[in-house]
Amino acid sequence: MPIATVLLGVLLLWIAGAVWLNAPGAIERVLSPRGTAWGWTELVQTTLSMQRPVLPSPQQVAVDFWSSLVDWPVDSPRNLLYHVAVTAQSSLLGFAMGTVLGLLLSAGIVHSRTLDRALMPWIVASQTIPVLAIAPIVLVLLGSLGFSGVWPKAVIAMYLCFFPVTVAMVQGLRSPQQIDTELLYTYAASRWQAFWLLRLPAALPFLFPALRVGIAASLVGAMVAELPTGAQAGLGAKLLLGSYYGNTVAIWSALLMSALLGLALTAAVLGVERLVLRRFGGRV
Repeated sequence: MPIATVLLGVLLLWIAGAVWLNAPGAIERVLSPRGTAWGWTELVQTTLSMQRPVLPSPQQVAVDFWSSLVDWPVDSPRNLLYHVAVTAQSSLLGFAMGTVLGLLLSAGIVHSRTLDRALMPWIVASQTIPVLAIAPIVLVLLGSLGFSGVWPKAVIAMYLCFFPVTVAMVQGLRSPQQIDTELLYTYAASRWQAFWLLRLPAALPFLFPALRVGIAASLVGAMVAELPTGAQAGLGAKLLLGSYYGNTVAIWSALLMSALLGLALTAAVLGVERLVLRRFGGRV
């Protein structure tokens, strides 16, 4: 019921915004040239069914979204699933790379005070650079080295993904109490054994929320990376093409698909989280 209430409120605000923003264009381009009287009912109907609206109505987006899925084959650039496959590939690769990088950095920071002082400020500072500014630089540099296709986009996705993983894992690996670490050392446990038996299980509740943030950030990074390349495939490219031709309905359909893709990826990470925490629940 709360979810349905929020959804209903969003739809009502969306419809009201479409009527308000599209009304001037509807009056100027559709209703006034007719030379006949019109009322509020006709104005509302016109604003919700314009060919090139400022803000498309939910019905227009739903029709375009469904038409893209059922009226075109999956391997057609007009099908949103085709673009989902391209963006998801670079997102998942960047997510995997960012997760591995975040885990390695956090382990090094926790076990070395020198790395903590040397790396942590730069890791935080790296996130102050807008991804829109760094994406063309990364694409040009990697392109000059012979990397093209999915790899440059994955690197940008990794750039946004590794930070939440690193910060959360540093906090998680440091979460065990001193008495627990001292107990392992009394048993002559090595650093690796202390890491595997104590620190890593204690860090799992910190890791998976960061992974949910990281998978969403990697999706954003992959879509942003598609913009400066002029790519013809991917949800970012679909947004860019829609903006070129002023097709706001296609833009909103791509936004809806990207939101659904983000929810699906986050749900997959949540499923893995439940399995892992159930497996290691007794050790956390």
